[in-house]
Amino acid sequence: MAKCFFMKALVCFRKGKKKSISLPSTSNNQNPEMENMEKRRFDSLESWSMLLDSENVDTWEASHYEDDDDHEDPGKEEWTADLSQLFIGNKFASGAHSRIYRGIYKQRAVAVKMVRIPNQDEETRELLEKQFTSEVALLSRLLHPNIVQFIAACKKPPVYCIITEYMSQGTLRMYLNKKQPYSLSTETILRLALDISRGMQYLHSQGVMHRDLKSNNLLLNDEMRVKVADFGTSCLETQCRASKGNMGTYRWMAPEMIKEKPYTRKVDVYSFGIVLWELTTALLPFQGMTPVQAAFAVAEKKARPPLPANCQPVLANLIKRCWSSNPSKRPDFAYIVSVLENYDQCVKDGVPLPSHSRLSGQNMILDRFKDCISVKSSVPVHA
Repeated sequence: MAKCFFMKALVCFRKGKKKSISLPSTSNNQNPEMENMEKRRFDSLESWSMLLDSENVDTWEASHYEDDDDHEDPGKEEWTADLSQLFIGNKFASGAHSRIYRGIYKQRAVAVKMVRIPNQDEETRELLEKQFTSEVALLSRLLHPNIVQFIAACKKPPVYCIITEYMSQGTLRMYLNKKQPYSLSTETILRLALDISRGMQYLHSQGVMHRDLKSNNLLLNDEMRVKVADFGTSCLETQCRASKGNMGTYRWMAPEMIKEKPYTRKVDVYSFGIVLWELTTALLPFQGMTPVQAAFAVAEKKARPPLPANCQPVLANLIKRCWSSNPSKRPDFAYIVSVLENYDQCVKDGVPLPSHSRLSGQNMILDRFKDCISVKSSVPVHA
């Protein structure tokens, strides 16, 4: 059934049935006008998938392991993209240098992210190649229900591709755009927030910083479960410790990163605080501001999106702690998951929720939970 909407695209991708395409020349003899014409022609191609050829492709092989850092482990599983088994369908998302297509890989519905590597811009080319290599290396070692599943990848300059599981319901931002402001139930907010925080807890447990956590990088499947995606700017914490510079997207970016100061994994916690605010409001953070204006307001004026008056006090307190200007005051994801799980249990049991609006500190919040959970639940609470 999944193949139906891809059938019209199969002709352009089957081995031996693709048209030959002339790519822009890198010759120094070509004049600028000709180069611009070729670039425009290249940019206007109907489908980047036509640039891929199943012959002479540098397939990407990546180890898939959980806790073993030994790359020579004979038991490791290798991922290799077999392009003769990949069929490309319609494009459903795009960025400055990437496009994402629906596809079928070995009879499974997939998403195919294609990155176009420019020949003319050396700095951009190096950056995109580095991001591609990093994303594949990280994704291939991650295995968790709330992390998008990596399947395979390949390199065929000027197009590189990463194949992942297909998330049929799109991004969390798309989902929220369809909702009325403040319309999500507490149960829905908690379910989605728990999926995100569990994925991020696992990511940090693997020593990985996402660095671009936002609603556009959170995907929903048929069961409306959330998975963390897009690891193009992610890195191992040991490799980017105390690093500086802007990574991510301004509306969700922590102030220390905006200011290009040294930062830690707590930048992801800040971003999660913004996402949790999105769940409670269904609105875009800093709506009415440009990204640069939002960044200035956050970094220089300590501005944050306004919390709704009817926001549950415990959620409001958690959001405030997550987006604290002081990274050391932000909780880690293990604590966030614990709080949300306990809160979720209260809701499921129909127990009155904590109503004190000035909860502060881990022990005070969990003390409140002990009372409500002890009524009907045996879920342990760790102070």
